[in-house]
Amino acid sequence: MKITSVETFVLSNRRLLVKISTSAGVAGWGEATLENWVRPVDATVRQMAGYLVGQDPRRITHHWQVLARGGFYRGGPVILSALAGIDQALWDIKGRSLNAPIHELLGGAVRDSVRIYAHSNSGGEHTGDPDRAAMLASHGYTMVKVAAAKKARFTETQRYVEEFVEDIRDLRSRVGGDVDIAIDLHGRFSTALARHVLPLLEPFHPAFVEEPLRPEHSDQLGRITATTSIPIATGERLYSREEFLRVLPHGIAIVQPDLSHAGGITECFRIATLAESHDAQIAPHCPLGPVALAACLQLDAAVPNFHTQETVIEVHDPGAGLGLELLRDPTVLRPVAGRIPVLTGPGLGIEIDEEAVREAVVAGPLSAGADTWLYEDDGSFAEW
Repeated sequence: MKITSVETFVLSNRRLLVKISTSAGVAGWGEATLENWVRPVDATVRQMAGYLVGQDPRRITHHWQVLARGGFYRGGPVILSALAGIDQALWDIKGRSLNAPIHELLGGAVRDSVRIYAHSNSGGEHTGDPDRAAMLASHGYTMVKVAAAKKARFTETQRYVEEFVEDIRDLRSRVGGDVDIAIDLHGRFSTALARHVLPLLEPFHPAFVEEPLRPEHSDQLGRITATTSIPIATGERLYSREEFLRVLPHGIAIVQPDLSHAGGITECFRIATLAESHDAQIAPHCPLGPVALAACLQLDAAVPNFHTQETVIEVHDPGAGLGLELLRDPTVLRPVAGRIPVLTGPGLGIEIDEEAVREAVVAGPLSAGADTWLYEDDGSFAEW
């Protein structure tokens, strides 16, 4: 079996699919998305295709080594997102050629279903939407996540802190004690502000606080974990096991690599194993489409230290428009009581509607990502 072609499909500034075809007629799909940087990742996949065509697709680890390390310059979100999509597609081919789901090739499933969580943001000035959280709970979700609604200065006012805490209090009051609440700070807080605010959230028992600091300040995480009993999660902007090795000794509880950014299934399986050795669990980052989600679900099924799986694909909402239209049978991703049953189909366990993918391709300019740019009152840049 040889690789005959590598194709890319840019669907939006948040979605880039990769299809790898072979001489045996078996094809695999991956999602190589890097939000707002899709065109550079697309170009990188195309460059990597020059090596891949003519190779045996079953030598996944070998190809991963060559593409991750063979260009002398290595690492970073663009290169490793391109490699992630390729890696997913190669695993998809491997599973399909053996008529087995990927989790069987990773040692077999250790669970029957994968717990998922959805977002409950207000879209306004409040952190979280209690009514939406209650709606999600009514659909069986046992965990919701909210993101900080307001930008944050290095230190904040009493009113800012009190309103933030009150928003979390309202969420907890609305969903009760049986639904977990996770809080994503998007790296907006300084070390000083995080040390001040997190202890005030402890009475509401967050499942975790995500990215309390920016990734470049990861060496300060030990000062955060020593300040609060709340589990600390991080990792959506870390791209290799070496980067996770630097944060795990600081006492983080949950690692959050993105299987479409951090080198794919191959590298994230290694990251999960590394986390297990540090008494930490894995909750893969995935605000993306069904291909990325399927890759996550395969990993989630196979690793013992899985925590929860993020998804923005809500099957109960037919108008969500987040990629289900690209699947021949989207029901395989339908949750039951807040969990998605382990996928049993070959490879990724989903079937792509290639015609729908080709019709969705965007040829023109994409958004420059200005929707994520924030500014302080004095006009200086503020962290998203």
